[in-house]
Formats: sequence, structure tokens, C-alpha cells
Amino acid sequence: MSDVMARLRELQSADLPVHGGRTLAYVYDSGLAEVDRVGREAVAAYAGSNGLDPTAFPSLLQMENDVVGFAADLLDAPATAVGTVSSGGTESVLLAVQSARDSRPSVVRPNIVVPSTVHAAFHKAAHYFGVELRMVPVGADFRADPAAMAAATDDSTVLVVASAPSYAHGVVDPVGAVAALALERGIRCHVDACIGGWVLPYAARLGRDVAPWTFAVEGVTSISVDLHKYGYAPKGTSVLLHRTPGHRRPQFFASADWPGYTMLNSTMQSTKSGGPLAGAWAVLQTLGDDGYLRLSRDVFEAVDRIVAGITAPLRVVVPPDSTLVALATDDSCDPFTICDEMAARGWYVQPQMSYAGQPATVHLSVSAATLPAVGEFLAALSQAVAAAVAAGPVAVDPEVAAFIESLDPAALTDDDFDGLLAASGLVGSSGSAAGDGLALPERMAEVNAMLDLASPAMREALLVAFLDRLSRPVRGAAGGPAGGPTPL
Repeated sequence: MSDVMARLRELQSADLPVHGGRTLAYVYDSGLAEVDRVGREAVAAYAGSNGLDPTAFPSLLQMENDVVGFAADLLDAPATAVGTVSSGGTESVLLAVQSARDSRPSVVRPNIVVPSTVHAAFHKAAHYFGVELRMVPVGADFRADPAAMAAATDDSTVLVVASAPSYAHGVVDPVGAVAALALERGIRCHVDACIGGWVLPYAARLGRDVAPWTFAVEGVTSISVDLHKYGYAPKGTSVLLHRTPGHRRPQFFASADWPGYTMLNSTMQSTKSGGPLAGAWAVLQTLGDDGYLRLSRDVFEAVDRIVAGITAPLRVVVPPDSTLVALATDDSCDPFTICDEMAARGWYVQPQMSYAGQPATVHLSVSAATLPAVGEFLAALSQAVAAAVAAGPVAVDPEVAAFIESLDPAALTDDDFDGLLAASGLVGSSGSAAGDGLALPERMAEVNAMLDLASPAMREALLVAFLDRLSRPVRGAAGGPAGGPTPL
């Protein structure tokens, strides 16, 4: 057993750090060791419990109702509000779209109207559920344009969406105006607060300027908020709140038309571990309202200090309303090289591709744990930018660029993809741990610059092909037939 745990630690050593506030994407760190300990122990204690049947594990039902109640109080929900704990923001979004679609079964070709900055989970939901996605350009401030969204709605619109905040730029859409147009037309309005929902209420209490976006806004019918982001709970839990039980009812699924047990599900999962829910509940109980207020004060102080410390050639794309910051640069360097240089200095920041005429950016998801190291972060960023300027903007070989331009995303072949892999240096030795000879370079600037040249459709096709090639089985692993049994 000790050998197995040693191997796990060895494997994990290649991963990004989840503590210390130096990973500004994917993970959210409170910086409090006790919170991490309580969350981990609760996950372990409930790892074998099954959330499929709340009557079999009533403690899970109690914890879910407690967690939903905390969220409802935080988000100004009326007494009629109900909610469900899901596996994450994407599942909450999927359920919001599915329940809106199924609330109007007479609509033959339903559509949802969203700003172009809406999270890609809504694209996924539309794809999965056969719903038309009507994307409306945002204004110059990167916020939703309510008038344009109103013009895009019709009798088949089942949902309009606003973000609090949008992921790419960290700004809150004008929820009041979007919800008003929905209310006027009898359409559901969902607020995607997956990333901001657990800090924006505290931001308002701290005296920061936050436009209304919660259930206090008339016309808002559902809100999604993730606990594994700024709730600082273990992965993965999210809450989907509905204004009334009637709004939630289409979300539920039941099936008795088979010889087994009657299936009854509140989410997309049937069997689901009780671990994440228990972890979230334990963290909420540990931190409480006062703890979240303190953590929010810390994270916003970190954001303010980072924004104040940004100097040319970097610029803040738009002043953030929440904890997300997007940075652009001038022509002296490029964001992709800056990301590589930050990684070399022990910081992970996320590259964002160019889109709709807007340049590529460096994206920061700031955590409370980043505050003590803001000075180190800004120093590393200054060094990274200087190195990127010295190197000059990353360039894609003209032949590779022409090859990408010639590809048809709808007809991408294995030969096309292999040619691009070879040209980009992503082909490693046979039997690479990455799968099928694929090798991830230590520096990703050239690869990201290459992807940045591609259209969104071409980028999607290339990354799907890449994921397919990356995800290949290791035969004979874990004591399988080729490896023989593993002694206990």
C-alpha cells in the first residue's frame, strides 16, 4: 500500500500546485490549512456514500439542504427558492438550460439568447440538448447589450443569460436590464455566477461598487454558484438555485418504465459520491459568514494591488468587478511568452486566445492565498515581461501558418493532424507517457501562437484531435492482465 501512495505522490509531483496562491487558474486557495484539512477529511469520510437515494443516506440530504440554504441567504433568494447541489458549474449550467427547455415542451425549436462573453458551458448545453444558441455581441465595456439581446429573442426563446462576472474579462453584465427584458417577455433569466457568486455579495458588504445581480433583481429565475471556486471547497460542487419549486421541477428526471428500481434524479448524475458535498458542507461550517467576509477582503485587496501594479507594456483590459483580471500587451511582446516566463518563475497564469478582433490576453483568477505573495507575483511578472520583450513576439513559421489556413475543420484527417504535430514539434519519442508519441513541450508559446492563428472552429477541431491523441490507454497498468495482480 505504501508503494501505491508513493507512486501517487510521484505522479502528482508533475501537477500544478493547488496551494500557495501561485496557480492563478483552475484552483482556488483560501490559504487556510485548517479549511483544507477539514474539507479533505469530510470528502474521505463520505467517499463511499451514494447520493442517488436521499432516503438511504439522509445525512447527505441534510447537508445538501444546509448548503442550498446558505447559498439562498447569500443570494437574496425569496422564501420560495429551492436548489440542488451539482458536480460543478458546467453541470449547473446544463441543468439550467435543460430545465428551461423542458419547461416549454410545445416549443419545437427552442433557443437561448446569450452575450458573446458567456461561458462555453452554455455552448455545450445547447449542443447536448438541441437548443439553438443565439450569441449577441457585447458592448465596448465587454458587458452584455440588453437591447441587442431583446432584439434576438422571439416566441421560441426559453432562456436569456447574464454573467456575474463573465470569465474572460471579470465584469458583471447589466443583470437588471437583461432580467427586465426576460420578465416582460415571459422568458426565464439565468445568472451565471459560478465564479463570482461567493465573493460578489461580500464585495458589496465591503463597500465595493457592485451592480445588482442576485434574486433581489426581479425577473431573475435561476442562479448558479460554485462552491469549489470562491467557496474554497474541495472539487467539485456547485449550487443551482431556482426562484420557485415550479421553476426547478422540469430539472428532475424519473423513469419507472423498466423492471429495476424507479430512477429518480435531481441532477445529471445518478450514483454520485457523497464526498464532495460533505467537503463543501464542512468548509461552509468551518468558515461561516464571517470567514468568507475575511477571505473576500483578502482576495479583493490582492486584486487591487495587482491591478495597481500593472505597467506598460501590459494593460488591464477592463477594470475588474470581481476577482478575475485580463491583461493585454502592446506589440513589443506577446501574452503567450509571458505565460511561459511566469511558469519558469513558479507562477501559473492562463493564456486566452484572441477573439472577435480582441487580442490574446493573460488571465488571472486571484485567490485569497495570493495576497501575501502579491509583491513576489508583481516582481515575477515584471521579469517575465522583460524577458518576453527581449525575446520579441513569438512568430509562427509562414509555412505552418499557410498549412493551418488551408485546413478544413469539418474534414480534418489524421494525416493533416500528424503533419501539424510534426511541424509544431509536438511529436515525441515512441511510447511517450503523453500517449502515442505525443510530447508536450515545456514552453507553449509557439503552440499557443499557432492555435491563435486558427479560426474558432479550426481551433476546436485541432484541440479535439489533440485530446484524442493524448488520451490513450496504458495497457497492463494497475495490476491488469498484462501486469498481474498487485499484492495487498
